[in-house]
Amino acid sequence: MDDLQKMASELAAECIAVQKEIGDERLFIQVASVLGASSQTLEEAFLTNVRTKMAAEKARAFLVETLRVHGASTDTNPHT
Repeated sequence: MDDLQKMASELAAECIAVQKEIGDERLFIQVASVLGASSQTLEEAFLTNVRTKMAAEKARAFLVETLRVHGASTDTNPHT
């Protein structure tokens, strides 16, 4: 991973953690604006990282919920 991608990934992880802490799922847009004022390249890498990390989190939550529902349905129907 090159320096740009490493910086973008670290900033994305930090931003997502702060978003969760303060309850603002759109904070990353403000951070991207700050980055874009100095480096459009870092801004784009950051946005890509944030979006992919957030998408991965949503996908994991979906899988957990799918397993939970599946487990609940097999618990109520022992013949499945």
